[in-house]
Amino acid sequence: MSRIEKLFQSKSKGVLNVYCTAGFPEVESTMVVLQSLQAAGADMVEIGMPYSDPLADGPVIQASGTTALHNGMSIHKLFEQLKSLRPSIQLPVILMGYLNPVLQYGFELFCKTAAERGVDGLIIPDLPIQEFEEEYGPVIKKYGLDFIFLVTPETSDERIQKIDQLSSGFVYAVSSSSTTGKDKNFHLLESYFSRLGSLHLRNPVMVGFGIKDKASFDAVTPFAAGAIIGTAYIKAIAATPNIDQATKDFINSIRN
Repeated sequence: MSRIEKLFQSKSKGVLNVYCTAGFPEVESTMVVLQSLQAAGADMVEIGMPYSDPLADGPVIQASGTTALHNGMSIHKLFEQLKSLRPSIQLPVILMGYLNPVLQYGFELFCKTAAERGVDGLIIPDLPIQEFEEEYGPVIKKYGLDFIFLVTPETSDERIQKIDQLSSGFVYAVSSSSTTGKDKNFHLLESYFSRLGSLHLRNPVMVGFGIKDKASFDAVTPFAAGAIIGTAYIKAIAATPNIDQATKDFINSIRN
């Protein structure tokens, strides 16, 4: 059983997944941030791999990626940093990024190295379903990695059910078709969340895009296993000399 499966078995509601950008705010911040998130009480961590053309990311996460790239962050550098991931970090860890740099690194080498470092799953938003089924999915499965697909309010029931069958770990329910970080009225999305619930998906559902504080976290968690917060956390650590304290304060503001 994977760490992600174990997490959802032990905690079916209120799961908090926090997104951070590798190499931000400083190139060597990655492990500091992971340790701070674990100590502060996050349940899962999604590490964003900086890319020059991040289509789904809002301006704050794009800016953090630009900073990280200027800092010298790369997939190779990230894997060097993640040599110390286990056993110091017990949380499930997911890598989120775009297909082009993964292909440049070498897809199978990427999956192999990720598994060796103790990474649990992947989110690659621009990997098409057909290519996943025909080419990349078997490689991901070979190395025991979960793969998380995204769905939106516009995704048909039939496609959601297919995505659920192909996904492992959880299904990422994007709150709208816009980019990350934009404010949302989650009460207007209740029909979407209810529709997801009525499909009786085999994977847990995590909601992302626009979750930024306790109010938005609490608004979506009745309809899902939990939520993913990115932009608000990036803001919280962007200009602080003390990542550990800023992370503790941020997680406490969501939990309490």
